[in-house]
Amino acid sequence: MAGRIRTVLEMIKFEHSVFALPFALVGALLAARVTTHGWPTLRQILWIVVAMVAARSAAMTINRIVDLRYDKENPRTKTRALATGALSVSFAWAFTVAAIVLFFASAWQLNPLALKLAPLALAILFFYSYTKRFTHWSHLFLGFALGISPAAAWIAITGSLDWRMLILCAAVTLWVGGFDVLYACQDIQFDAEAGLYSVPKRFGIANALLIARGMHVGVVILLSWLAASFGLPWPAWAGIAVVAALLGYEHSLVKANDLSKLNAAFFTVNGYISMLFLLFWGAAVAVWRV
Repeated sequence: MAGRIRTVLEMIKFEHSVFALPFALVGALLAARVTTHGWPTLRQILWIVVAMVAARSAAMTINRIVDLRYDKENPRTKTRALATGALSVSFAWAFTVAAIVLFFASAWQLNPLALKLAPLALAILFFYSYTKRFTHWSHLFLGFALGISPAAAWIAITGSLDWRMLILCAAVTLWVGGFDVLYACQDIQFDAEAGLYSVPKRFGIANALLIARGMHVGVVILLSWLAASFGLPWPAWAGIAVVAALLGYEHSLVKANDLSKLNAAFFTVNGYISMLFLLFWGAAVAVWRV
């Protein structure tokens, strides 16, 4: 049983939940402080976390089902659970349905608007899995799929949406899109052979690295705009400086002629970025005089 659970968690890359969840929690903190001058309740935080994990689990499993043919052929992915038969496709579908049910239950526990928008959120998440078949910019679709999380968290807390959350959504979209461009550099040869699309395939690795850097410069600009629009105190700006420094370090690890440190850049640095962003912006919200 423990081994099967580990296999399922590996299939959905459960540890990658750390990428988007901290941004959603920042959205929830800002929402509560702006609207009630207080904090989200533990109940709200619980259901936001459950909704995020359930939605992402469903989306990742759909992605594995949709891409099964390519996962079997790609040397980098051929050891994944569905590709090897460690988990069956029927099990993956059952797991997806269970995750969807849990997601809708979580949205129902939050508020009516969250429940009404739940199908749209899933449609966005599921649509990403098909984008690499027709556009080089699938990285931005992935970014947007995760980028909607702060707006969703704001809706979960308030039952409405503040336009400023769209700035954070755009920042997360560019952040995720940028590091997905970096990650896609590993698959440039396979994408060409399989007829799939990506920025590295279209523009080459050197130009793809420049595009990813441009996206991440955009992240810093958007976070600065967001902090200014809310009038957040100094910890928010310190957090932006930390994010900028880590993004710079991430890009220093990846060279056009040397992708050997890409996994370190993708997993470790981006995990630190999201968690430290939550830490600094949570501190900013705590000392913020709204």
